[in-house]
Amino acid sequence: MANTTPLSPASEPVKNLTEAVAWLDHEADRLVRASMRAMKDGTAAFPPQVGIGYEAFWLRDYEYTLEGSIGSYSTNELTHAAKLFVRNVRADGAGTDCVKFDGTPIYKPGYGSMGKEPVADGPQFTVGVVWHTWRHAKDEALRSESAPTLVKALNYLPRNATNGLVHIAYPGERCPYGFTDTVPKSGDQLFDSLLFILACRQLGELSGDKQWGQEADRVAGSVRTVLWDDAVGLFRATTGNCNAPDIWGSAFAVYLGVATQEQSRKIAAYFKAHYGEVVQDGQVRHIPGFMDWSGKKTETNGGKYQHGAFWATPVGWFVYTLDLVDATLADQTVVDMVRHFQKYGACEWINGEERALPNYLASAALPLAGIKAMRERRAKSGR
Repeated sequence: MANTTPLSPASEPVKNLTEAVAWLDHEADRLVRASMRAMKDGTAAFPPQVGIGYEAFWLRDYEYTLEGSIGSYSTNELTHAAKLFVRNVRADGAGTDCVKFDGTPIYKPGYGSMGKEPVADGPQFTVGVVWHTWRHAKDEALRSESAPTLVKALNYLPRNATNGLVHIAYPGERCPYGFTDTVPKSGDQLFDSLLFILACRQLGELSGDKQWGQEADRVAGSVRTVLWDDAVGLFRATTGNCNAPDIWGSAFAVYLGVATQEQSRKIAAYFKAHYGEVVQDGQVRHIPGFMDWSGKKTETNGGKYQHGAFWATPVGWFVYTLDLVDATLADQTVVDMVRHFQKYGACEWINGEERALPNYLASAALPLAGIKAMRERRAKSGR
């Protein structure tokens, strides 16, 4: 495992991208180790925040730490966590939102209180947890034992029969992607569909079935045509309720290679042109500045939680995209984010002087995946 020595407060702010990545690597590892809680059966759980606040083991937050800081875990911890989430896939294929420390699976956000049906991202993140664990631990038994359950989970997802996009029938039927679970979306979904594309690619590797890769390509084509808004230069969050242009989803589409080259450049150009409206201290809003989820203009650029606050979670995808048109600004975004962490901790979200939940694992860990992918792309291109 990686070095788990706690960091002392930084005496000086990081000066460049290299220092920022080194600091973030260490901080992500520190937070992962500090978050560990023992479940009733002895399984090591890693809730989203260090300390009391999230009293369960959340699937998506855990998967996000694997993307950016999988070396923080022992093989035993990874394997037991993967098996926990696989065995709690419901008989019909629904994936969990979280699992309580006593082992009780919860399929809807708000400890089961939000939405009529299970959340729309549980199957995708379950596949992701197994895929990352298998790749890191080389556990062939986990791969073979989990594959049938993962197939059932992806087949559970509600999808548009025509275009394959993940679909929510009406606001409140089920919560969308968990980092927008308080947003009453309906229609064909951008973010859940992107997660489905990624999970299909991963399941294709896990199962050896090429049809999953083919389905990923088909749905990617639907994303590019159904949800793209060329007039804005971003993808829309949905085709139904809350169909605002989606900053996080557009960046994620570029990161996954779902967006075309032309779309990617337009998204990157939008990020640069509207940088001051969508970024604060290196952290990023879900939706464009001075706008709410309905797409209506707002008088202020304020908001709390998922409704206008600024988050570190998507920063890796954001800078990976921004780098296409402005490498210097992409680097500065990461530096600004880490300097804010050095001063206040890795918060769940911020807006102005308001800062929520310091020591939030996804804020420190997930950006590393996109930042490192950006640096690898530069190295390959000779930049």
